[in-house]
Amino acid sequence: MRFGFLVVGLTALCLAASGCKKEQAGEGSAKQGVKEQRPLRMGFFPNITHGQALVGNASGAFQQAVPGIEMKMFNAGPAAMEALSSGSLDVSYVGTGPAINTFLKGGRELRVIAAAADNGAVLVTKTARTPAELKGKTLGTPQLGNTQDIALRHWLEQQGMKVGQDVTVTPLSNPGILGLFLNGKIEGAWVPEPWGARMIAEGGGHILVDERDLWPERRFHTTVLVTTQKTLKERPEQIKQLLRAHVELTRQWQQQPDVFISRVNEAFGKVTGHPISEPVLKDAFSRLQPALEVEPGSLQQAAEHARQLGFISSSDLSGMVDDTLLREVMGAQGAPAQRDAGP
Repeated sequence: MRFGFLVVGLTALCLAASGCKKEQAGEGSAKQGVKEQRPLRMGFFPNITHGQALVGNASGAFQQAVPGIEMKMFNAGPAAMEALSSGSLDVSYVGTGPAINTFLKGGRELRVIAAAADNGAVLVTKTARTPAELKGKTLGTPQLGNTQDIALRHWLEQQGMKVGQDVTVTPLSNPGILGLFLNGKIEGAWVPEPWGARMIAEGGGHILVDERDLWPERRFHTTVLVTTQKTLKERPEQIKQLLRAHVELTRQWQQQPDVFISRVNEAFGKVTGHPISEPVLKDAFSRLQPALEVEPGSLQQAAEHARQLGFISSSDLSGMVDDTLLREVMGAQGAPAQRDAGP
């Protein structure tokens, strides 16, 4: 009799233990599922050079393409790239300078998966009409080491001027740059659009340098779409869906520019609190073109500029561009991934 009770007791214990193991396994699977379902986090800036991001966010195009996507706004590239490197961001629109810097200093983990916009950066000054007239003046850039900051420092070096000795370069937010320019606190700034056009219209500024004039064929990448090798491996379908939305938004810009630009302005107004006036908007977009295909030569030249300035020690960008998914998307939609023809 006791033996019977012992068998029953042991059986019950085994069943209980088995149930616990199954329950623990179930909990593990659930946790893994939660991890896999974590929303894709995407960065962008309140600049019209991030037109696809502004429209995609405001219209819900990104949310429809990647349900649950979280959009995070940054003022400039280095901050967004810090978030990408730390794992708090999965994908982002960003300038070439911070993207290159992050690739080279972050274990070559970053990947450029598409281009977004070309050109749209200018050096606007209040009184200076020649490089020599900048001596003793203060110029602004959106952030130390960002795309426009590197462009300005490289250009000053080419003019034989030393930063900190002949010219002062002060990193500021774009709204801060505009405010100080209007108050006469700075001579000018190298900025992305629409801030250049606003400095001209609102502060009587003059374009001393249109960055297009410094590049072959007057084209250079201003904004690219980046992610990490890890995200590409873990979330290829989400990235592909995101690229589909990006391609569709870029096509809208290419095929119906007036409609798209109006939508950009509406979205810009939502995130900044005020839309851009029509004349300023038209002026800003006259220096900006949509892009899809990544041009390695543009990235390489930008890397050389950063290396010469000491921001990076190497300009080897091998492995940085991965347009595999972009080409899959473009191939499936029956159109080549190409740059828009600029003016």
